[in-house]
Amino acid sequence: MITALLRTVILYFLIMAGLRIMGKRQIGELEPSELVLTMMLSDLATVPMQDFGIPLLSGVVPIFTLLALTMLLSQLCLRSLKFRAIAWGTPTILIQNGELQQQAMRKNRFTLDELLEELRGKGISEISAVQYAILENSGQLSVFPWSAEQPPTAKQLGIEIQEASPLPTVLINDGRTLSGNLAKCGKNEQWLQECLHSRGFDSVAQVFLLTFSAPDTVFCIPKEEQS
Repeated sequence: MITALLRTVILYFLIMAGLRIMGKRQIGELEPSELVLTMMLSDLATVPMQDFGIPLLSGVVPIFTLLALTMLLSQLCLRSLKFRAIAWGTPTILIQNGELQQQAMRKNRFTLDELLEELRGKGISEISAVQYAILENSGQLSVFPWSAEQPPTAKQLGIEIQEASPLPTVLINDGRTLSGNLAKCGKNEQWLQECLHSRGFDSVAQVFLLTFSAPDTVFCIPKEEQS
């Protein structure tokens, strides 16, 4: 039982490290090589967890090999555009200047129904309203409507709009003070306590969320009592 627990914990953190190396992407945004790597990592980790007769290194070594190979390929792709095009492909234009590129669709096995579905998902009902539609390496479809089909911007209307204020910084998260964020805002514990007392709180534990944004805006949500 202890052996199974230790194997599971080791392989879990190993796979998590591998996924972190791949970057922050959703499954639907993975490129082909990344998707293959994810599937292979899961298979390699499952075998040592289920069969105790197989040494743990038999699963760890292939996982490290795949991760090292992935990092090597990533470096090669950064240094060589030709290698990246071979390994991960290039984006394909499916609609150009409002015209369907039927040969490109056939080459990528992208059906007309799939194209129309993607356009509807972006609020576009007619192909004629699209100037460009590009099938990205991840399988996502980037759509650029004609200028006349796009809503006007403030710049086009000649309206001056103030830039949005910086993102608020979380100072209290579920009853816990984030000291690092507090220091970044140039505030200290004394300021935070005075801020809480002015809002009727006796301690940080009573606050679910507190954020600060320049110049001096504080947003606070009290913590609900547990039933």
